[in-house]
Amino acid sequence: MDARELNVDYTERVVVNVDELPYAASPAAGVWRKRLELSGDGEHGRVTSVVRFDPGAHFPEHDHPGGEEVLVLDGHWCDERGSFGPGSYQLNPESFRHAPFTRTGCTLLVKLRQYVGPERPVVLVDTNAGSWIERGPSGVRSLPLYRSEEHGEYVRLTQLAPGAIAPRVDLPDGEEIFVLSGAFSDEYGEYARHTWLRLPRGHRHSPRATTGCLLYVKSGGFPR
Repeated sequence: MDARELNVDYTERVVVNVDELPYAASPAAGVWRKRLELSGDGEHGRVTSVVRFDPGAHFPEHDHPGGEEVLVLDGHWCDERGSFGPGSYQLNPESFRHAPFTRTGCTLLVKLRQYVGPERPVVLVDTNAGSWIERGPSGVRSLPLYRSEEHGEYVRLTQLAPGAIAPRVDLPDGEEIFVLSGAFSDEYGEYARHTWLRLPRGHRHSPRATTGCLLYVKSGGFPR
């Protein structure tokens, strides 16, 4: 495998315990990252990472070919539009430019070059104030963040109450999951807080959560 490639076989099930990975330095001082997938040049390819900003760290102004997706995990991440605290979610399209920074320090889930298309909107969601949708009597509910039928993508937060067993899930377009809090399991294993999973097209599983959990979930969006 090319040294610039990491978890690029989208036909394989991938499970990564992010807390077990070391942080690596980025080109900006005080900004660190744990790469979960990478395709292409290390600084210009498609990538999913957990990124940490030290207090006072900043990135020079830059654009985002292929777009940017960010979920703030802790701390406050800022740019020219304001300050975004834990639970803030945003999608920034190809035409977007900013110079992000933090005063307090922060940790982010970041996906680059995975929001392709000049027609894409800017999306800003405060998940702390969102409207949840109950999914039947199973103790499962979801908070939609973004959906595009044209691009085959659906991003949401999903919460499983303690003891919840979700209906069997079929994934014709594949799915990514990041465990934000708690833990869940399925017939293939157990997944603690800060586990990242990528499940291939056609995968099926039955999630359950003994103690409850909160998940970031993205269906679709895989390269063709």
